[in-house]
Amino acid sequence: MNKIENDTILKAFRGEETDHTPVWFMRQAGRSQPEYRKLKEKYSLFEITHDPELCAYVTRLPVEQYGVDAAILYKDIMSPLPAIGVDVEIKKGIGPVIHNPIKTKADIEKLGTIDPEDDVPYVMDTIRLLTKEQLTVPLIGFSGAPFTLASYMIEGGPSKNYNKTKSLMYREPMTWFALMDKLADMVIAYVKAQVAAGASAIQIFDSWVGSLNVEDYRTFIKPVMQRIFSELKEEGVPLITFGVGARHLIHEWDDLPVDVLGLDWRMSITEARNEGITKPLQGNLDPSMLLADWDTIEERTKKIIDEGRQHPAHIFNLGHGVTPDIKPETLKRLTQLIHDYSKKS
Repeated sequence: MNKIENDTILKAFRGEETDHTPVWFMRQAGRSQPEYRKLKEKYSLFEITHDPELCAYVTRLPVEQYGVDAAILYKDIMSPLPAIGVDVEIKKGIGPVIHNPIKTKADIEKLGTIDPEDDVPYVMDTIRLLTKEQLTVPLIGFSGAPFTLASYMIEGGPSKNYNKTKSLMYREPMTWFALMDKLADMVIAYVKAQVAAGASAIQIFDSWVGSLNVEDYRTFIKPVMQRIFSELKEEGVPLITFGVGARHLIHEWDDLPVDVLGLDWRMSITEARNEGITKPLQGNLDPSMLLADWDTIEERTKKIIDEGRQHPAHIFNLGHGVTPDIKPETLKRLTQLIHDYSKKS
């Protein structure tokens, strides 16, 4: 395996003190980069993600360009779903579209299981290529969480209100739990294979779970997340959870056997600490802030670093993913600012 020369982020994930605040950005690879856009003129998303050489190039590019402390595997949360029988298409300008949405318990019973080495070998080959030959920083693997995956599978695509998803959850709880279990089995197998292939840490994206209140999260989601994180804990790599608009769920997340809590921009580091959260925190500059003038970006960034430095373990990130209109030079300058400003003499 290629030697990790910069393990700062792994120390922070474990709650250890570091000599600077480590940083990576959600969606740091992809649409905001001119090199990626040039690739997309020749190759489709499907072709890029199914070609380990191309996919590894896209994954490592932001590490080389920005100097971030970790790479995040360039994949979509939909990547493992076709293996279990979900007919998914990524449509430009829309996102994932599911052509066989889940409507009944019979639909769930038709879903299969995943064998990552057989079903998504290109994902595992990309990880091996990166970790054995190309990267000198840790690689973060990831998966979508059951609620977020289920929301696409039930709605048939992106949703603003998740009405169909919540309706199934409330109306047929046993059917809902059957789907959660099926997806949990897939997530566990998929993530374990990523770790075996060389991923140094794992982020579980529960992007849309903030649409649920605390009581419903406790009843319908927390048991399956408890099982997923408990089983993944055995892999011995740091585990991160993240969702959007989910500040009301912070204590529920804190209860789970997870190492790092990812915050969006709606809750500050200080607010989370004042709520009694002691685990390492990741976040949380509003991505839109990166379209402001540099003085404003610098002021907000320093404030987040100052709040994070009150406790030893803070990983700088955005409160959600990099948007296509954010300039690569802004991300490079931001990374340099984070490293320089947080460096301990």
